[in-house]
This record gives sequence, structure tokens and C-alpha cells, in this order.
Amino acid sequence: MRRLILGCMALCMTFPGVALAEDTAMIKLETADDSRGWDAVGKLVLGERGFCTGALIGPQLVLTAAHCLYDKTTGVQMRPEDITFQAGFRNGRAVAYRTVSRAVAHPDYRYSAEKLDRVIADIALLELSQPIRLPSLEPFETGEAPVEGDQVGVVSYAQYREEAPSIQQSCEVLDGRRDTLILTCSVDFGSSGAPVFSIEDGVARVVSVISAKAEIDGQKVSLAVPLAEPLAALLAALEENKLGSAAGSTGVRVLSGGNGNGAKFVKP
Repeated sequence: MRRLILGCMALCMTFPGVALAEDTAMIKLETADDSRGWDAVGKLVLGERGFCTGALIGPQLVLTAAHCLYDKTTGVQMRPEDITFQAGFRNGRAVAYRTVSRAVAHPDYRYSAEKLDRVIADIALLELSQPIRLPSLEPFETGEAPVEGDQVGVVSYAQYREEAPSIQQSCEVLDGRRDTLILTCSVDFGSSGAPVFSIEDGVARVVSVISAKAEIDGQKVSLAVPLAEPLAALLAALEENKLGSAAGSTGVRVLSGGNGNGAKFVKP
């Protein structure tokens, strides 16, 4: 039996994976041409404590990891207004900046659980203060979870590459479970919440969200949450949050993700 060791649960980088041979290397998306089709991936700046990665799946909805919303010292969920989504951020500038008006973790997520258990349902939705409607920045479609043996890709920010996103166009699903995927994708601090893509007819769809990095028998791997079922629960939680706060807080409009114009993978 393979032994799974959780190397680090909180991949969001704080301020104070070695891939298999058949996996492609990380490619830094430093220019506008490099980033074309990928600007809906952005950096989530978490107040003064660090950053995660997020992906736009609707004009006003960003997908990320649930643990990014919590202060790792106090365990308290941070205020949505202290989070900023910087779409397509690279080299000091973003294509669009938005603050967050509402943040909802999956109803089954428990930040206080044991580290490995926290990976399950480690997924969240953010409602932006204003929608992003730019011809060059299309929200991603979502898709069904991959299965063992499938090839996927990931776009993320991380430690030492926080100034521009990087893409790994091909890594493998080692184990496809109902609530957790084990991937060979290369991730590091800051990669939490990064979108995992499957490719069909050259079009990338978000199928999972990076939660943590780990090791299996000395091999570095990443753990991710399949998106299909949790997304429905997250949308319902957002709607419930809206109804529950109608007396005082701002509302939320539930949006569908994607518009049929998914990003295409570029050749390495």
C-alpha cells in the first residue's frame, strides 16, 4: 500500500512536486501573448498575510481553496473585503482588480479538522464586488472530474514565481477518488486554489481545485478537490447566505459559469 504523507496543508504563501518524466515542465506566462486565454486565473491577495490562486468561473464568481479564507494562526475566517482578486496578474499589473463582497466555503469543510481530513471539501466560492466583463477575459467553463490515468493541467502562482502565473500543461491523475484527487502536478506555497484543467478538443475546463502538496513513497504529488459535485453545494451555500443576510448584508446573484469560449492550451 502506498503511503501518503501530507507535506503541507496550507499552500497559501505567507509573508513573514517533482513531476514524473512524462509530465511537462512548468512554463512561466510572462507576456500578454503567453497569457492569452489564461487571464481568468488570478492572484488572490489575502490582506497582509499572503496570497492564493483563484479562477474566474463566472463574471462575478471566483473559485479557490477554502483554507485560503482562514487565518492559520487563529483559525478565524478573514473578512471578504480584505481579499482582492487580481485577474491575469503579471509583472506588477493585473488585467482587472476586484475586491470580494462575499466568501463561502463548502458546507462540509472544517478548518479545525486534522490536516489530511481538511483536504476533503477544501473548496470555496468568492463573489466579487463587481463583475468582470472584458472581451479578453472570459470565465472558464467547468467540467466533470477526471479519473485515474487522465492527463490534466494546472495554472498557478506560487513561491518564487508570484509575479506571473505558470502553466504545467500535462500531469497525471494517480488516483481519482470521489472527494480527493492525487495528481503528479507540481505545486508550492501560493498554489492553493489553483484551477486544474482537463482538455477536450483543445479546450480547457476547470475540473478540480488544488488543496495541498504531499508525498507518496518519496514522490512529490498534489492533492485536489474534484469540482463537479461540490460546485452545486457552493452555489446553494451562496444563495443561502444571501437569504440569511437579506436584512443587513449585501445580496448575492448566483451566476452560471462559462460561456463556451474556454482557454486553449498552448504548445510548450
